[in-house]
Amino acid sequence: MKHQRNPFVTASGSRVVRSRSASFAALPFALIMSGCTSVPLQEGGTLTSYAQLSPAKGKFTKTRTFVDAKGLAAVKTVAIVPTTFSFAASSRVPSEKDRVLVSNALDRAICVALSDKYRIAAHGQPADMTVRTVITDLVPTNKTMAGVSTAVSLGSSFVLPVSVPRLPVGLGGLAVEAEAVDNVGVQRAAAVWSKGANSITDNPRVSEIGDAYGLADDFSNYFARILVTGKVSDGLNLSIPSGHRIRSALGGKPKYAECDAFGRSRGLQGMVADKFGAPPEWTDKQAKAASR
Repeated sequence: MKHQRNPFVTASGSRVVRSRSASFAALPFALIMSGCTSVPLQEGGTLTSYAQLSPAKGKFTKTRTFVDAKGLAAVKTVAIVPTTFSFAASSRVPSEKDRVLVSNALDRAICVALSDKYRIAAHGQPADMTVRTVITDLVPTNKTMAGVSTAVSLGSSFVLPVSVPRLPVGLGGLAVEAEAVDNVGVQRAAAVWSKGANSITDNPRVSEIGDAYGLADDFSNYFARILVTGKVSDGLNLSIPSGHRIRSALGGKPKYAECDAFGRSRGLQGMVADKFGAPPEWTDKQAKAASR
């Protein structure tokens, strides 16, 4: 007797297979979501205007932005006001040295990135455009958990072919808002931005500002890209970095001496230190500015 295929079993089996496939496909996203710190996106009251900002976008990196491409077209020189902390953010980082480390990291990165297109003027000198940045929130990193994560990762590297992700607890975060105004005070670009550390992509540093220190660089590259291109791009930046940016990343002399006011990158020494979870201050020796 010829065997009859049961259509109901087949249909049900297909649904089960599809359901399992969907579950496995969603697993990486779920892991990433569970290993992130959520930092609220909110107005800090430091911009000259919030009226032209876009609606909030993003899940991991949250942003509201505005850019006047025509207004940026005539800009040749840029001055960078040293980054400050709001009262709320400052209260979460009691150490003056730690605050300076984060603000210098942010200013250093944006100065080097803007050098791709603009001439950097010293703060207080005449310029076509001035960039002002305020850190509105900072979620401290749990130093103990960062240390445990580093120990687990280093230990597993001797027995496993791939590194173990960071423990998804005690992660830090950063919220920033910044604007670029022309020489008569008209806002030409602005951004409200927040991001939490990710247990998959962010190395732990045994410091309360460990994650904020790295995220400062993320914000700077994001905002500088808007100012250089005159547009907001939500995709990955796949462009090849300029020669001066590579040199600066390795701790070399910046294109414009004015960027030295924020210190130089930690270079290869910093990259090695990050692998071992070392605090930023171990390799960043340039943060000597006054409290901001």
